[in-house]
Amino acid sequence: MNAIMTNFDIENAETRGTHKWDGLSEIDQAIRDNRLMEYRIKKSWADPWGRKFTITVLLVIAAGFAYLAGASAELW
Repeated sequence: MNAIMTNFDIENAETRGTHKWDGLSEIDQAIRDNRLMEYRIKKSWADPWGRKFTITVLLVIAAGFAYLAGASAELW
């Protein structure tokens, strides 16, 4: 029995194991690169409902700040 494992054998074993988890490979890569937040933002923006929700929340926040700025300037 040969105890030496070549680099080819290691790479071959890694490629066989990744086929089962193709859907999670992008998340795994994002975690490894420490960019999970960027991944979540991109996935949320790609989703039409997520994009609408994000735009709505940002508009509500902007409207709140505009109201407070107008109130402090005594416009209303």
